[in-house]
Order: sequence, then C-alpha cells, then structure tokens
Amino acid sequence: MTTQESEKTLNDMILKGEGMVAFEQLYADDCQMQENTDAPRVGKEACRAYEVEFFGMIQEFHGAELHYSAVDGDRSHSEWTFDMTFKDGTRMRNTQIAA
Repeated sequence: MTTQESEKTLNDMILKGEGMVAFEQLYADDCQMQENTDAPRVGKEACRAYEVEFFGMIQEFHGAELHYSAVDGDRSHSEWTFDMTFKDGTRMRNTQIAA
C-alpha cells in the first residue's frame, strides 16, 4: 500500500469511528505520538496504552472533520477537529495536527 493509499484508508476509518482499528492495522511497531510539549510516546505498545485510556474517557463521540491531508513521499499529515463528550460531562472540540 502506498503512503497515499495508507493516508486515505486511515482518514476514512477515523471518519467512520474506527480509529483504534486503523491504529492496529496501519501503525508501525516503532510509531511515535506526542501531545504538545509532553515527551513522545515511543513504540506501538506505549501509544496503544495511551489511546485505549483516552478513548475510554469518552462518553459520546459527536463527529470528526478532516480539514486537509497531504502526502509527500513517505510522509503524510492532516488537520482534524474532533467533537466529543467525556464521561465527566465535559464537551470538547479539539483541533489536532497528525504527521
């Protein structure tokens, strides 16, 4: 699968609410994730643990909007806005850049 195809598949799955399925299928064992100024999480196991904990805090997912995505060689990035309500009742719209 090309990077362009992987990016499209990932984005389509996220829009369908299948983010964790996409994570398991598409992310490399040596992936890294980072939130703003926090230290990066390194490796699929560490990233999975964070994602499972985060998704576990969500009571209701109201939707996602993909603003743009781009591919250059073997790299891709996208900008998203997610709308969700957490189990504590807090509703949040979160904009995220994924690279």
